[in-house]
Amino acid sequence: MDSHKRSLGFISLAFLFITCSSAEFLIQQVTEGKGTENNSYYNVEANLGETRAFREERPSSKIVTIAGYSVIKGRFEPYESSVFEAAGYRWRLVLYVIGNKNDGGAGHISLYVRMEETESLPYGWEVNVDLKLFVHNPKTHKYLTVTDGTVKRYNAAKKEWGFGKLISLSIFENTNNGYIVQDTCSFGAEILIVKPAEIQEKVTFISNPPHNVFTWKILRFSSLEDKFYYSADFLVGDRYWRLGFNPKGDGDGRPHALPLFLFAQGFKENAVATNTWGAVNLRLKNQRNSNHRQLYSAAWYPIRSDYGVGVNNIILLSDLKDPSKGYLVNDAIIFEAEMVKVSVTNIVSV
Repeated sequence: MDSHKRSLGFISLAFLFITCSSAEFLIQQVTEGKGTENNSYYNVEANLGETRAFREERPSSKIVTIAGYSVIKGRFEPYESSVFEAAGYRWRLVLYVIGNKNDGGAGHISLYVRMEETESLPYGWEVNVDLKLFVHNPKTHKYLTVTDGTVKRYNAAKKEWGFGKLISLSIFENTNNGYIVQDTCSFGAEILIVKPAEIQEKVTFISNPPHNVFTWKILRFSSLEDKFYYSADFLVGDRYWRLGFNPKGDGDGRPHALPLFLFAQGFKENAVATNTWGAVNLRLKNQRNSNHRQLYSAAWYPIRSDYGVGVNNIILLSDLKDPSKGYLVNDAIIFEAEMVKVSVTNIVSV
Protein backbone atom coordinates (compact mmCIF):
# COMPACT_ATOMS: atom_id res chain seq x y z
CA MET A 1 0.00 0.00 0.00
CA ASP A 2 1.43 3.39 -0.92
CA SER A 3 0.79 6.97 0.06
CA HIS A 4 0.00 9.13 -2.99
CA LYS A 5 1.93 12.48 -3.62
CA ARG A 6 0.48 13.32 -1.68
CA SER A 7 -7.25 22.35 22.69
CA LEU A 8 -10.94 27.93 41.55
CA GLY A 9 -8.71 25.40 39.49
CA PHE A 10 -5.43 23.68 39.48
CA ILE A 11 -2.52 25.85 40.51
CA SER A 12 1.04 25.15 39.72
CA LEU A 13 3.21 26.56 42.49
CA ALA A 14 6.74 26.86 41.31
CA PHE A 15 9.56 27.70 43.60
CA LEU A 16 10.43 30.74 45.71
CA PHE A 17 13.88 32.25 45.44
CA ILE A 18 16.10 33.79 48.26
CA THR A 19 19.58 35.33 47.88
CA CYS A 20 22.11 36.14 50.69
CA SER A 21 25.03 38.57 50.23
CA SER A 22 27.48 40.47 52.49
CA ALA A 23 27.92 40.19 56.27
CA GLU A 24 25.04 42.38 57.29
CA PHE A 25 21.55 40.96 57.66
CA LEU A 26 19.43 42.11 54.79
CA ILE A 27 16.33 40.55 53.31
CA GLN A 28 15.28 41.69 49.90
CA GLN A 29 12.01 40.48 48.40
CA VAL A 30 11.11 40.62 44.76
CA THR A 31 7.69 39.82 43.39
CA GLU A 32 7.85 39.17 39.69
CA GLY A 33 5.38 38.17 36.98
CA LYS A 34 2.37 36.06 37.84
CA GLY A 35 1.84 32.60 36.38
CA THR A 36 4.46 30.33 34.90
CA GLU A 37 6.28 29.78 31.66
CA ASN A 38 7.57 26.72 29.93
CA ASN A 39 10.99 25.99 31.39
CA SER A 40 14.03 23.93 30.48
CA TYR A 41 14.99 21.32 33.09
CA TYR A 42 18.30 19.54 33.47
CA ASN A 43 19.98 16.91 35.64
CA VAL A 44 16.84 15.22 36.84
CA GLU A 45 16.99 12.90 39.83
CA ALA A 46 14.24 11.44 42.00
CA ASN A 47 14.25 10.76 45.74
CA LEU A 48 11.30 9.29 47.65
CA GLY A 49 8.84 10.50 45.04
CA GLU A 50 10.37 13.96 44.80
CA THR A 51 11.97 15.14 41.57
CA ARG A 52 14.92 17.51 41.52
CA ALA A 53 16.12 19.23 38.38
CA PHE A 54 18.13 22.27 37.38
CA ARG A 55 16.86 25.00 35.08
CA GLU A 56 18.19 28.34 33.91
CA GLU A 57 15.01 30.43 34.11
CA ARG A 58 14.36 32.21 37.38
CA PRO A 59 11.05 31.76 39.23
CA SER A 60 8.27 33.93 37.88
CA SER A 61 6.04 34.59 40.90
CA LYS A 62 8.19 35.41 43.93
CA ILE A 63 11.88 35.90 44.66
CA VAL A 64 13.29 36.37 48.16
CA THR A 65 16.97 37.19 48.64
CA ILE A 66 18.73 36.85 52.00
CA ALA A 67 21.98 38.77 52.30
CA GLY A 68 23.76 37.64 55.45
CA TYR A 69 22.84 34.00 55.81
CA SER A 70 25.36 33.59 58.63
CA VAL A 71 23.24 35.91 60.82
CA ILE A 72 20.26 33.51 60.82
CA LYS A 73 22.16 30.28 60.36
CA GLY A 74 21.06 27.78 63.01
CA ARG A 75 17.89 29.67 63.99
CA PHE A 76 14.82 27.50 64.47
CA GLU A 77 12.24 30.25 63.89
CA PRO A 78 10.82 30.34 60.38
CA TYR A 79 11.18 33.36 58.15
CA GLU A 80 7.83 34.43 56.69
CA SER A 81 7.92 36.58 53.58
CA SER A 82 5.58 39.42 52.81
CA VAL A 83 2.29 38.53 51.18
CA PHE A 84 2.44 38.40 47.38
CA GLU A 85 -0.16 37.84 44.72
CA ALA A 86 0.10 35.10 42.14
CA ALA A 87 -2.47 33.38 39.97
CA GLY A 88 -5.26 35.45 41.49
CA TYR A 89 -4.60 34.47 45.11
CA ARG A 90 -2.47 35.74 47.99
CA TRP A 91 0.49 33.76 49.29
CA ARG A 92 3.39 33.83 51.70
CA LEU A 93 6.70 31.99 51.65
CA VAL A 94 7.74 30.22 54.88
CA LEU A 95 11.41 29.24 55.29
CA TYR A 96 13.08 27.14 58.00
CA VAL A 97 16.87 27.42 57.74
CA ILE A 98 17.50 24.42 60.03
CA GLY A 99 14.48 22.47 58.87
CA ASN A 100 10.97 21.94 60.13
CA LYS A 101 11.34 19.09 62.61
CA ASN A 102 7.56 18.58 62.66
CA ASP A 103 7.78 17.69 58.96
CA GLY A 104 10.87 15.47 59.14
CA GLY A 105 13.07 18.32 57.98
CA ALA A 106 15.86 18.17 60.55
CA GLY A 107 19.21 18.77 58.87
CA HIS A 108 17.56 20.31 55.81
CA ILE A 109 16.23 23.55 54.47
CA SER A 110 12.42 23.45 54.68
CA LEU A 111 10.33 25.67 52.43
CA TYR A 112 6.56 26.12 52.19
CA VAL A 113 3.95 28.23 50.46
CA ARG A 114 1.06 29.36 52.65
CA MET A 115 -2.21 30.70 51.28
CA GLU A 116 -3.25 33.99 52.89
CA GLU A 117 -6.30 36.25 53.05
CA THR A 118 -8.76 33.44 52.35
CA GLU A 119 -11.64 35.05 54.27
CA SER A 120 -13.26 36.31 51.08
CA LEU A 121 -13.29 32.88 49.44
CA PRO A 122 -16.64 31.02 49.36
CA TYR A 123 -17.56 28.44 51.97
CA GLY A 124 -15.98 25.08 51.24
CA TRP A 125 -13.36 26.58 48.94
CA GLU A 126 -10.56 24.42 47.59
CA VAL A 127 -7.65 25.34 45.35
CA ASN A 128 -5.66 22.55 43.73
CA VAL A 129 -1.98 23.26 43.38
CA ASP A 130 0.94 21.68 41.57
CA LEU A 131 3.71 22.83 43.88
CA LYS A 132 7.31 23.47 42.91
CA LEU A 133 10.02 25.20 44.96
CA PHE A 134 13.42 26.60 43.98
CA VAL A 135 16.90 27.07 45.40
CA HIS A 136 19.27 29.30 43.43
CA ASN A 137 22.78 28.17 42.62
CA PRO A 138 24.76 31.27 41.57
CA LYS A 139 27.81 29.18 40.79
CA THR A 140 26.06 27.35 37.96
CA HIS A 141 23.59 30.17 37.21
CA LYS A 142 20.76 27.67 37.58
CA TYR A 143 17.93 26.92 39.95
CA LEU A 144 17.37 23.66 41.77
CA THR A 145 13.70 22.80 41.28
CA VAL A 146 11.90 20.45 43.65
CA THR A 147 8.49 18.90 43.08
CA ASP A 148 6.75 15.62 43.73
CA GLY A 149 4.17 15.70 40.93
CA THR A 150 1.15 15.44 43.25
CA VAL A 151 -1.68 17.96 43.46
CA LYS A 152 -1.76 19.92 46.72
CA ARG A 153 -5.28 20.68 47.91
CA TYR A 154 -5.37 24.06 49.61
CA ASN A 155 -8.51 24.53 51.72
CA ALA A 156 -9.63 25.96 55.05
CA ALA A 157 -8.14 22.99 56.92
CA LYS A 158 -4.83 22.92 55.01
CA LYS A 159 -3.43 26.26 53.87
CA GLU A 160 0.27 25.42 53.78
CA TRP A 161 2.18 22.99 51.58
CA GLY A 162 5.84 22.52 50.81
CA PHE A 163 8.87 20.33 51.30
CA GLY A 164 10.44 19.57 54.66
CA LYS A 165 13.54 18.26 52.93
CA LEU A 166 14.02 20.84 50.19
CA ILE A 167 17.81 20.46 50.29
CA SER A 168 20.13 19.03 52.92
CA LEU A 169 22.15 21.52 54.96
CA SER A 170 25.32 19.53 54.32
CA ILE A 171 24.93 20.23 50.61
CA PHE A 172 23.44 23.71 50.91
CA GLU A 173 26.06 25.09 53.34
CA ASN A 174 29.05 23.59 51.54
CA THR A 175 30.35 26.66 49.70
CA ASN A 176 31.96 24.46 47.08
CA ASN A 177 28.48 23.54 45.88
CA GLY A 178 27.64 27.13 45.01
CA TYR A 179 24.33 27.69 46.83
CA ILE A 180 25.82 30.27 49.20
CA VAL A 181 28.05 32.90 47.60
CA GLN A 182 29.41 35.81 49.66
CA ASP A 183 27.03 34.85 52.47
CA THR A 184 24.09 35.13 50.06
CA CYS A 185 21.44 32.51 49.26
CA SER A 186 18.20 32.48 47.30
CA PHE A 187 14.88 30.63 47.19
CA GLY A 188 11.76 31.10 45.07
CA ALA A 189 8.24 30.13 44.02
CA GLU A 190 6.22 30.05 40.84
CA ILE A 191 2.42 29.72 40.75
CA LEU A 192 0.13 28.74 37.90
CA ILE A 193 -3.59 28.02 38.08
CA VAL A 194 -4.64 25.16 35.86
CA LYS A 195 -8.40 25.19 35.56
CA PRO A 196 -9.82 21.65 35.50
CA ALA A 197 -10.95 20.72 32.01
CA GLU A 198 -14.71 20.78 31.58
CA ILE A 199 -14.75 19.41 28.06
CA GLN A 200 -12.78 16.75 26.23
CA GLU A 201 -12.11 15.71 22.66
CA LYS A 202 -13.54 12.23 22.17
CA VAL A 203 -12.55 10.07 19.20
CA THR A 204 -15.01 7.30 18.32
CA PHE A 205 -14.48 4.56 15.75
CA ILE A 206 -17.63 3.64 13.84
CA SER A 207 -17.84 0.28 12.09
CA ASN A 208 -19.90 0.09 8.91
CA PRO A 209 -21.16 3.66 9.14
CA PRO A 210 -24.30 4.70 7.22
CA HIS A 211 -23.99 5.21 3.46
CA ASN A 212 -20.57 3.62 3.51
CA VAL A 213 -20.50 2.21 -0.05
CA PHE A 214 -19.64 4.48 -2.97
CA THR A 215 -19.67 3.28 -6.59
CA TRP A 216 -17.92 5.11 -9.43
CA LYS A 217 -18.37 4.09 -13.06
CA ILE A 218 -15.80 5.42 -15.54
CA LEU A 219 -16.91 5.54 -19.18
CA ARG A 220 -14.74 5.70 -22.33
CA PHE A 221 -11.78 4.30 -20.45
CA SER A 222 -9.66 3.89 -23.60
CA SER A 223 -9.83 7.63 -24.32
CA LEU A 224 -8.64 8.78 -20.90
CA GLU A 225 -5.44 10.83 -20.73
CA ASP A 226 -2.28 10.28 -18.69
CA LYS A 227 -3.36 12.15 -15.55
CA PHE A 228 -5.18 11.61 -12.29
CA TYR A 229 -8.97 11.48 -12.42
CA TYR A 230 -11.11 11.98 -9.33
CA SER A 231 -14.61 10.91 -8.42
CA ALA A 232 -17.27 13.14 -6.91
CA ASP A 233 -16.95 13.63 -3.16
CA PHE A 234 -19.00 11.34 -0.92
CA LEU A 235 -19.74 11.79 2.78
CA VAL A 236 -19.03 9.05 5.31
CA GLY A 237 -18.84 9.94 8.99
CA ASP A 238 -17.94 13.59 9.39
CA ARG A 239 -15.70 13.79 6.35
CA TYR A 240 -15.90 13.83 2.59
CA TRP A 241 -13.90 11.31 0.57
CA ARG A 242 -13.16 10.65 -3.07
CA LEU A 243 -11.48 8.05 -5.24
CA GLY A 244 -8.64 8.79 -7.64
CA PHE A 245 -6.65 6.94 -10.29
CA ASN A 246 -4.42 7.42 -13.34
CA PRO A 247 -5.38 5.15 -16.26
CA LYS A 248 -1.75 5.00 -17.39
CA GLY A 249 -0.42 3.90 -13.98
CA ASP A 250 1.36 5.48 -11.05
CA GLY A 251 4.53 4.94 -9.06
CA ASP A 252 6.13 1.51 -9.29
CA GLY A 253 3.04 0.18 -11.08
CA ARG A 254 3.51 2.43 -14.08
CA PRO A 255 2.95 1.62 -16.95
CA HIS A 256 1.83 -1.96 -16.36
CA ALA A 257 -0.85 -1.68 -13.65
CA LEU A 258 -3.91 0.33 -12.71
CA PRO A 259 -3.72 2.29 -9.42
CA LEU A 260 -6.57 3.20 -7.06
CA PHE A 261 -6.47 5.57 -4.11
CA LEU A 262 -8.84 6.90 -1.48
CA PHE A 263 -8.45 10.58 -0.64
CA ALA A 264 -9.81 12.33 2.44
CA GLN A 265 -11.32 15.71 1.63
CA GLY A 266 -12.94 18.43 3.71
CA PHE A 267 -15.26 18.10 6.68
CA LYS A 268 -18.99 18.54 6.91
CA GLU A 269 -20.30 21.71 8.54
CA ASN A 270 -19.65 21.99 12.29
CA ALA A 271 -17.52 18.84 12.33
CA VAL A 272 -14.39 18.76 14.49
CA ALA A 273 -11.46 18.82 12.07
CA THR A 274 -8.81 16.33 13.17
CA ASN A 275 -6.90 13.45 11.67
CA THR A 276 -9.41 10.86 10.53
CA TRP A 277 -9.14 7.11 10.64
CA GLY A 278 -10.29 5.51 7.43
CA ALA A 279 -10.49 1.78 6.83
CA VAL A 280 -11.77 0.87 3.38
CA ASN A 281 -12.19 -1.99 0.96
CA LEU A 282 -11.15 -0.62 -2.44
CA ARG A 283 -12.56 -2.62 -5.33
CA LEU A 284 -12.34 -2.89 -9.07
CA LYS A 285 -15.61 -4.63 -9.79
CA ASN A 286 -15.92 -7.58 -12.09
CA GLN A 287 -18.94 -6.84 -14.27
CA ARG A 288 -19.59 -10.48 -15.13
CA ASN A 289 -19.12 -12.32 -11.85
CA SER A 290 -18.13 -11.75 -8.20
CA ASN A 291 -14.40 -12.11 -8.82
CA HIS A 292 -13.70 -8.51 -7.86
CA ARG A 293 -10.20 -7.15 -7.31
CA GLN A 294 -10.11 -5.87 -3.74
CA LEU A 295 -7.63 -4.15 -1.44
CA TYR A 296 -8.11 -3.42 2.25
CA SER A 297 -6.52 -0.16 3.39
CA ALA A 298 -6.48 1.46 6.84
CA ALA A 299 -4.69 4.66 7.80
CA TRP A 300 -4.85 7.97 9.63
CA TYR A 301 -5.70 10.65 7.12
CA PRO A 302 -4.33 14.10 7.98
CA ILE A 303 -6.50 17.19 8.14
CA ARG A 304 -5.31 18.43 4.76
CA SER A 305 -7.14 17.16 1.72
CA ASP A 306 -4.23 16.26 -0.58
CA TYR A 307 -3.37 12.89 0.97
CA GLY A 308 -4.40 9.56 -0.49
CA VAL A 309 -3.84 5.95 0.48
CA GLY A 310 -4.26 3.00 -1.85
CA VAL A 311 -2.37 0.76 -4.21
CA ASN A 312 -0.42 1.19 -7.47
CA ASN A 313 -1.49 -2.16 -8.90
CA ILE A 314 -5.05 -3.17 -8.18
CA ILE A 315 -4.91 -4.97 -11.53
CA LEU A 316 -2.44 -5.39 -14.38
CA LEU A 317 -3.49 -3.38 -17.41
CA SER A 318 -3.11 -6.53 -19.52
CA ASP A 319 -5.70 -8.30 -17.34
CA LEU A 320 -7.94 -5.25 -17.34
CA LYS A 321 -8.02 -5.13 -21.11
CA ASP A 322 -8.57 -8.87 -21.50
CA PRO A 323 -12.25 -9.15 -22.56
CA SER A 324 -12.56 -12.57 -20.97
CA LYS A 325 -11.74 -11.20 -17.50
CA GLY A 326 -14.85 -9.04 -17.19
CA TYR A 327 -13.35 -5.91 -15.64
CA LEU A 328 -13.50 -3.65 -18.70
CA VAL A 329 -16.89 -3.95 -20.37
CA ASN A 330 -18.12 -1.65 -23.10
CA ASP A 331 -15.04 0.51 -22.47
CA ALA A 332 -16.16 1.13 -18.89
CA ILE A 333 -14.78 0.14 -15.48
CA ILE A 334 -16.41 0.31 -12.05
CA PHE A 335 -14.62 1.25 -8.84
CA GLU A 336 -16.16 0.81 -5.41
CA ALA A 337 -15.17 2.04 -1.97
CA GLU A 338 -16.66 0.34 1.09
CA MET A 339 -15.79 2.34 4.21
CA VAL A 340 -15.71 -0.32 6.93
CA LYS A 341 -14.51 1.90 9.77
CA VAL A 342 -14.10 5.64 10.24
CA SER A 343 -13.35 7.87 13.20
CA VAL A 344 -15.58 10.69 14.33
CA THR A 345 -14.38 13.36 16.77
CA ASN A 346 -16.69 15.29 19.10
CA ILE A 347 -16.20 17.84 21.86
CA VAL A 348 -18.11 16.60 24.92
CA SER A 349 -18.23 17.30 28.65
CA VAL A 350 -15.84 15.45 30.91
